[in-house]
Amino acid sequence: TLLGADLQPDRVVTAADLEQDGIAWPEAHSPDPLLPPGKVPMFIGHPVAILIWHDFERFRQAKRKLQFNDQAIRYGAQAPLYQRDPYGSFRFVRVGGATPFDDDEFSSLKNSMLFPTILNRKPVWSKQPNQHGNLTEQGLFYAGRIAEQLANPPENWLVFDERYKTPSIEPAALEPDNGNGWYDPATGTLHFVVATQCPFEVAQECVHMIKPSRFALNTLNMHPGYTVGYGSKDNNIFVFYAAVAALYGAGVPIRLANDRYEQFQSGIKRHAFDIRYQLAVDKRDNSFKIFRADLSCDGGGRINYSPSVAAVGATAAQSIYYMPQNDLSVTAYHSRGVEAGSMRGYGTLQTMAATEMMVDEIAGRLGVDAIDLRRANALKSGMKNTQGAVPAGALRLYEILDKAAVHDWWRNRDARKQQMDAQDQDHWYGVGFAICQKDFGTGSEAPMASIEFSRDGRISLRHIGTELGTGMSTSQALVVSDFLGRSADEVRTAVTEWPELQLTTSGNPYLISQPEQDAALRNPRWVGKLASPSSATNSAFYFSHATREAARVLFNHGLWPAAMAIWSQGPYGGQANPLVVRRENAVWVNGELTGNGLAPIPFAQLAQKAHDMGLVTGVSVHGFNRWSWAQADFVVDGVRERFPLDAVAVKYGDGAVNAKKAQMSSHGYHLLDRQNAHYPDTQLNNAMVTYYSPVATIVEVKVNKGTHEVQVLNHHSWVECGRVLVPELVKGQLEGGIAMGIGHALTEEMPMYEGGPGEGDWNFNRYRLPHARDVAVWKQTSEILPPLSPTDPSKGIAEVVMIPVVGAIGNAVAHAIGKRVRDLPITPARIKEALNG
Repeated sequence: TLLGADLQPDRVVTAADLEQDGIAWPEAHSPDPLLPPGKVPMFIGHPVAILIWHDFERFRQAKRKLQFNDQAIRYGAQAPLYQRDPYGSFRFVRVGGATPFDDDEFSSLKNSMLFPTILNRKPVWSKQPNQHGNLTEQGLFYAGRIAEQLANPPENWLVFDERYKTPSIEPAALEPDNGNGWYDPATGTLHFVVATQCPFEVAQECVHMIKPSRFALNTLNMHPGYTVGYGSKDNNIFVFYAAVAALYGAGVPIRLANDRYEQFQSGIKRHAFDIRYQLAVDKRDNSFKIFRADLSCDGGGRINYSPSVAAVGATAAQSIYYMPQNDLSVTAYHSRGVEAGSMRGYGTLQTMAATEMMVDEIAGRLGVDAIDLRRANALKSGMKNTQGAVPAGALRLYEILDKAAVHDWWRNRDARKQQMDAQDQDHWYGVGFAICQKDFGTGSEAPMASIEFSRDGRISLRHIGTELGTGMSTSQALVVSDFLGRSADEVRTAVTEWPELQLTTSGNPYLISQPEQDAALRNPRWVGKLASPSSATNSAFYFSHATREAARVLFNHGLWPAAMAIWSQGPYGGQANPLVVRRENAVWVNGELTGNGLAPIPFAQLAQKAHDMGLVTGVSVHGFNRWSWAQADFVVDGVRERFPLDAVAVKYGDGAVNAKKAQMSSHGYHLLDRQNAHYPDTQLNNAMVTYYSPVATIVEVKVNKGTHEVQVLNHHSWVECGRVLVPELVKGQLEGGIAMGIGHALTEEMPMYEGGPGEGDWNFNRYRLPHARDVAVWKQTSEILPPLSPTDPSKGIAEVVMIPVVGAIGNAVAHAIGKRVRDLPITPARIKEALNG
C-alpha cells in the first residue's frame, strides 16, 4: 500500500522463494540470507526480500518511498535478541628455550594452539593443567605458570597492564557493492558482471548455489570487473544476492547496486576490538619477559572471516618484538551489529597499534628512549614469533630503528616541543613514532598464471589475480621481463577458467590432517586449494611467484634452446663453439638476449625460432604455499626438473612434430604429470605466519588547547619491501595507507548497534573521513630501503603501510598533552576526558 498500484515491484523474492526453488545458498553465508517471517533478525539491517522492477523510473520512485521508511517492513511483538556461540576462540601459548634460538618448551607450532569449551556463549578453559597431559592440558600448564609469574613478579620487573579499544570502521571503498546479471532461461545461461576480489570462489559458489535449483544453469559467463574494496569485496554475500536477482529477472537484465546509505548499512566492516595487554619488562636491561593478551572482537551478525581475523590479530600482537613467553587468547563474538569481515589490516591494525602505544608508554615509565627500548627487544633473524615459527629471511628492523633514532624530529623532539609550544600558545606540539611488521598471505595461497608468446613475438599473460587499483596488472606484466626480457603485451586478470590444468581439490587446507594430505597427493591433479582471491597483500610475492615460474619454464625450454640453435649455426657449432656458454650467464639487454660475448638476438627472432623448432611457447602453472612452497618433479620436453609448483601444462610451437602436438590434448596444452610431490606439512598451519614486511612512521602533530582537535603536521615513513617491482605503486600504497590510518586514529567511528549504520541512515555526512588537509598530503616524505641483493623477493606492503601511523599518532598526542588516550579514535572528547582525569 505504500507504493500504490503503479509502483509495485515486478517480482518480490523472499526466503520462501529461495527454499521452494531449491536455491542452495553458500554455507559460508548462511543461515537466512533473507529473513523468513516469524524469525528474529540476526542483526540490525537483516534483509527480508529482494524487490525487482523491470524499468528504472518506477524503481527510482518506489525506492524514494521505501528508503528510510520504518513502515516498509511489518514487525511482530518484541522478542529476545538472536544469540549464538562465538564465531571462534583461540589461544597461543609459547615458552621459549634458554635462548631465542633454542628449542621451545611449548609452542603452537611445536605442539598446538589451544581451543576452549564454549559454555553460556563464552569460552571456558575447563581442562586441568598438566605438564605431561594432552596438548591442551600441557598448554594450560604453561599458561598458568605465566599467569603466576605476572601475579607475583620479581622486584626487578615492571608489569604493564592496560586496556585498549578500537572502533568499527567503514572501509569506504568509493565503488559500493554491485553486480549486473542477465539470466537467459532459453539457454540456461547466466551472464554476470560483478565487483569482487575473489572471482574464482564466486564462480564456483554460484554454480553450486544454482545447480540444484529449478533454474537450469548450463553456462556461467562471469566477467569480474576492475574494482576496489580494501578487503570488503572478499567473501562478500552481496554478489550472491546479485546473482539470485538475475535469476528472478524474468529474462530482463538486472542491476543490483548499493547506494552509499545501503553500503553503510550492509557492507562489510572492520572488527571492533577490546584489548587487555600485560607486558613484563626486566628493569635491569629493559628486556621483555612475558607478553599476555586477552582480546575480543565484535564480528557482527554473520561469521564471515571473524575466526580468522581474531586469530591473525592475536598472533600479530607481538609487533616487531621477541617475546620469551606469551599467552595470547582471543574470541570473536556474534552481535547484532553489521557484519564484519576482511578489511585492510585484518585484525593486525587493531592489535599492533595498541602494542606500539604500549611500548611507548612503558618507555616513559622506565624513563628510557622509546626507540632504544624497541632496539633492546626487536626480533633478529632466526628468532621465533609467538607461535614458535622462524620468520622468512633477513629481518631488517634494526636498520629502520637506527634510521629513525637519528631523524631530526625524534632526536630533537623535546627541544622542538618546547620551542613550538612557546611560539604557538594555542596548541600543544608532539612527536610520535611507531613501527610494525605485518604478515602477507593467508597460509593457503594458490596462485595461477599462464604465459605464451606468438610467432611474431607478442607476449600474453593470463592471471588469477584481480586488479583492485593496486597495480597488480602492471606489476605482473613487468615480472614477465625477469626471464623474457620485456613486459607482457597483453594482460588478462581475474581469469576463472583454467581447464588445461584439470585441477581437483578436497578438504579444507587449514584443517586437513597429514594422513589426508598424503593420501590426496597420490592423485597428480590434486592441489591443496584451487585458487587465491586478491587479498592479504598477496600479489607482490605470491602472484609474482606463479608469473615468474611460468616465465622461467618458458625461457629454459623455449627461448634458451632457440637461442642456442641460432648461435650454433655454421660449421663446428658456429659462434657458440669457441666459447663456454652457460644458461645462467644469459642477459637481456634492451630486449635482446646475449651473454658470454654472443651476438644479441631480438625477442621476435627467438620467438619465431622457438615456434619453428616446436619448443615450449606457452606455460600454465599452479602453486601452493602454506608458509612454504609445494614442490614436484616435472618432465618438460624430455628434461626432468624440480619446480616450486604443483601443476604445469605446456604448449608447443607451430613446428612441433605430430607426436608432440598430439600430447597437447588438455585444451590445447600438454598437461604434465607431476612426480615426487612434496607439500608443506599440515603442522605449518600452526605457524600462522612466516612472511613479514616492516614499516615505521614518525609523525608531528599539534593539539588545539581549546577544541582539543588533533592536526597532523607532517609524517615520514620507512618501508622495507625487498625488491621493488614498481616504485610508484609502492609509494601510492604508502600514501593511501597512511591516509586511511590517520582516519582510523583520529576521525572514523560509528555506533555498533542502535543508532549505527545498520539502520540505513548513515552516509559521509555523519562519518568523518580524513581530507587532504588532514594527512599532510604535500609535505609527507618516505624512504624505501634498497634490497639486500637483486635476487631478494618482493614483499607485500598494501596493509602494513597503514598501521604504524595509528600508533605513532597515539604516541604523538601523548607527547603533546602529557596524557594517554588508549581508545580509538582519539577524538576531542577523549582528549578532554584524559586531560580532566
